[in-house]
Amino acid sequence: MNGKTLEERLPNYLEIRKNSKELYDTFNKVFSPALGQHIHFTSNGFNHLIYKNAKKEREKSTQILRFDLLERAKVILERSTTYQEFEEDMEFTRVNRHGKYQSMNLVVKYWGFVAVIEKFRIKVVVRQVGNSKAEFYSVIPAWITKQYRDLKIINNSTGKGLKDENDEEVLKNATHGDDL
Repeated sequence: MNGKTLEERLPNYLEIRKNSKELYDTFNKVFSPALGQHIHFTSNGFNHLIYKNAKKEREKSTQILRFDLLERAKVILERSTTYQEFEEDMEFTRVNRHGKYQSMNLVVKYWGFVAVIEKFRIKVVVRQVGNSKAEFYSVIPAWITKQYRDLKIINNSTGKGLKDENDEEVLKNATHGDDL
């Protein structure tokens, strides 16, 4: 990092990526007190830092930012006793079954851990496909809350949801810049 901006570091992208991969490979797995199980750092997690999907690479500056947050992500998973988000869906996903890849409908669980470390608000995502092991999936700076996701969480929550017709406008305005 050395106080340089992301744009100034772009020419060193390949070296930054190589160093980040070496660091990532040292993590292996960590015990999460919040989930009561180990979270594994697999190639799926590192690939998700680089690619949005199978054929779409993220911008290099975005990748560098995520690489910079890797050590903090590990600390969050090791120390956090709670998670802030949970989502469970049926997804048609590709899995390795006895050495062969096949697509299946499986329950996929996502946990979101949000923490402030060294003045950075960070979100770490853990994913579990079916009965497989829980895996690190992503790390992102969490300075902006996405309105759609918040509304989805409210719609999925139990209880009465929005109490007043004006609450929707308040929520809309609140999601454009959390100051935690």
